[in-house]
Amino acid sequence: MLKKFFISLLGTVAGIWISFVLIIFGGLMLIGVAGMSEGNTSTVEKKSILYIDLNGSVEERYQPASFIEMIRQSENKMATLDELVNALRLAADDNKIEGLYLNCNGVSMGVATLQEFMDALRAFKESGKWVYAYGDNFAQGDYILASVADKVYLNPQGACDLHGVASQIPFFKGLMDKLGVKMQIIKVGSFKSAVEPYILTGMSEPSRLQTQVFVDSIWDSMAGIVAENRGLELDSVKALASQMLMARPASAGVKAGLVDTLIYRRNFEDMLRGLTDVKEGKSLRLVSPREYLASNTSDVLSGKSSKKHIAVLYAVGDIVDSGEGGIVGEDMVPEIISLADNDKVKAMVLRVNSGGGSAFASEQIWEALEYFKSKGKKLYVSMGDYAASGGYYISCGADRIFADATTLTGSIGVFGMLPDFSGLVTDKLGVNFDVVSSNENAAFPNLMKPMTPVQYAAMQGSVEDIYETFTGRVSDGRGINIDEVKKIAEGRVWVGASALQLGLVDELGSLQDCIASLADELSMSPLDIVQYPNAEEEIWEKILRESGSLTKVQEAMATPGIDAETLSYLEFVNRLRRMNHMQARMEDIKVEI
Repeated sequence: MLKKFFISLLGTVAGIWISFVLIIFGGLMLIGVAGMSEGNTSTVEKKSILYIDLNGSVEERYQPASFIEMIRQSENKMATLDELVNALRLAADDNKIEGLYLNCNGVSMGVATLQEFMDALRAFKESGKWVYAYGDNFAQGDYILASVADKVYLNPQGACDLHGVASQIPFFKGLMDKLGVKMQIIKVGSFKSAVEPYILTGMSEPSRLQTQVFVDSIWDSMAGIVAENRGLELDSVKALASQMLMARPASAGVKAGLVDTLIYRRNFEDMLRGLTDVKEGKSLRLVSPREYLASNTSDVLSGKSSKKHIAVLYAVGDIVDSGEGGIVGEDMVPEIISLADNDKVKAMVLRVNSGGGSAFASEQIWEALEYFKSKGKKLYVSMGDYAASGGYYISCGADRIFADATTLTGSIGVFGMLPDFSGLVTDKLGVNFDVVSSNENAAFPNLMKPMTPVQYAAMQGSVEDIYETFTGRVSDGRGINIDEVKKIAEGRVWVGASALQLGLVDELGSLQDCIASLADELSMSPLDIVQYPNAEEEIWEKILRESGSLTKVQEAMATPGIDAETLSYLEFVNRLRRMNHMQARMEDIKVEI
């Protein structure tokens, strides 16, 4: 007892100390964010170069790092999409910025994100300023972006990769069979393939068909970008993708017309010194997008406005009922209602980048957006890399929907999924369960035995009811006959260009295009925007959540035999337990470019 008391006491003291550190650290983070918001006293020198280091993952917008990420120094240093677009837009009209240096060093981003970044690069180039791209090696994503440059420079010992587009999906049925775990699936839609990895060992024919269609469409778009930017024939670019360029000498890139000059980085940067009147041996005046924006005091960049404005609300990640990360229903709904009741908010652009999730949370967010519209306020949607299944559910009621040509959208379908662990727990581990209940289905859902025919039928009926609601929302929101909706539903995923033809979206364009269109309708400036949720508030929420989670750490420290690794397993099981069994979610598609 005494030992347990001291362990518990130590856990409490540690929790208090870490909470104190979190609050102090959070205060410093807030000061940093406030400093960025209110502008920096440093100024950009004349003849500076906007320097974009394509190294890391490009996210939609700034996300505050957790305390642990800060300690591990694992915060993503790559500029976000909104930082890149805003920096390019402002720098195009800034006479202190001479041009753009793209350092191609291994970037990771979604295809639609790449398209929006590309549009911003083109707009910068059209201002008359030069754009030069350099790479020691060009990965395909790097090269597609670099192709917009006036000149593309490659290290003489490097390579230029162009290989096409692929989508690879892992299947877990073999592993689950070995473990004795069986997934019980209830779904609507022959194309609703999100459940296939748990019940099949490879793609079904409908899934393979839709995947092949959108992979080919995306590659046509990407190859078309390269062909247009480099003045090449589309068929020539497509042919190059089969020639294993990444394994060929750098000269092959020049011969193919993909690269202009082979040059070492030192010589390339000497050339930039000559362009910007920097003496040999002196450092180039390079300014990153984040540094550049820190010197700007515009309300659109600070995320604050005391006047009437358009709200840009970000809905990014999995849709969940509660918890942390992604689109959390219990947080998003009050946020939307608050914007609806805010007299300074004249309209909203909902930026969606989500493959869906909880059907219940999707419906609650949809209803909150209907409340927003009931206030006489316009609602536009801008779709990013994904706006499918639940992501489309929350989008379909908008007054106008914008998508990129390569956005993956649609996937109008619903499924339910319940694991049956009896093969593992009872058959393999020898643990038996017996139940005494007042009613036949009182213990449902029971993860330790398969569903009965009655339970399965009830679940199937529930899935079908949700599907009817979902398709009805689409029919009403898009003004499409319900029978026509069901023809293009069935869980099928469409690219934005096809969704436009089918009436699922209204226009192809970027987030900036969507904002400009809404601002024009309201006779407002496209600069009269404020982004939500507020970054400073998100930081405090992270701090408080992490402080609150210390209770679990303290409990674990006070319980003999429970270490941090075991605790992580328990938390994972708890997340599964809380997960809504009814999902409007597309398959976990990762399109590799």
